[in-house]
Amino acid sequence: MAENKPQAVEDATFDEKVLKGKGLVVVDFWATWCGPCLHMAPALEAFAEHNAGKVKVFKLDVDENPRTAQKYEIRSIPTLIYFKDGEPVDISIGAVSESTLQGKLAALLKD
Repeated sequence: MAENKPQAVEDATFDEKVLKGKGLVVVDFWATWCGPCLHMAPALEAFAEHNAGKVKVFKLDVDENPRTAQKYEIRSIPTLIYFKDGEPVDISIGAVSESTLQGKLAALLKD
């Protein structure tokens, strides 16, 4: 299985990595001081690893990248936005489990 870990994305690289990407992309909007974000990190890492080749996972620090956070009206973190071929297609607000992520992925792969 190929290694697939969540990668950092920034305001400057968001369009290239996420919006111009093909297939499924999950972006975790988070912050270093956010307890639920840190609690969810291992589930997100496991999800990325278990789905190598199916989905790309990015993490965007909202404090360091306010432009993108404002564009997507992020009001609460963690927030996950699911993109398909560069278009936002689903959202999860609050910490989620790996099984919830798997369910979202399965539904999006059907579409």
